[in-house]
Amino acid sequence: MTRLPEDVVDLIDALRPGEELIITRDGDPVAAISSTRGAVVDPGSPDEAAGQPQADYDDVTVVATAMKLSAEARASLSAELGADYIVLDLHSAPKTAEVLLVPPSSPQLIGSLQMLFPKARVIITEIEDDVLGVSYRGPVRRMLEAGAETYLSSTTIPRLAKQLDHAITQHQITGGATPRMEIESS
Repeated sequence: MTRLPEDVVDLIDALRPGEELIITRDGDPVAAISSTRGAVVDPGSPDEAAGQPQADYDDVTVVATAMKLSAEARASLSAELGADYIVLDLHSAPKTAEVLLVPPSSPQLIGSLQMLFPKARVIITEIEDDVLGVSYRGPVRRMLEAGAETYLSSTTIPRLAKQLDHAITQHQITGGATPRMEIESS
């Protein structure tokens, strides 16, 4: 068994209920350690979930966020999605959440989150919103900003051929001003 360094143990011991310790590698978040002492509440707004009964989410799609977002950012995303959705911090979301938004992270963290939310579709997102103070940059965004024109995530050669043809055809039609392609799921 590997033991954590004493200074890391001290940081974990110092966490108050609802606080997180973010672990980074080369500046990118790879894991979060959350305090489980006392009531587990939304780290973005400690009073938001405290003492509130579990809500009934039968009529909406629950989107849990595995990234630290302010209550304002979650409310904004929820409003943009519409009345059929609610966006909650993963600490406040029911285990039956249908969608889990995750920043680029390790396969191990993705697996752990899938165990916490077994019914959720895991969606990796890279987001920059200066107005709401959200910054979760990842490798795809960095490659696109470095000059790559598009990113294709294909599960088969025939699908790659279709996507590549669309990207090239779109490029010829627009004369070089190709809109950014969205990353598709498998």
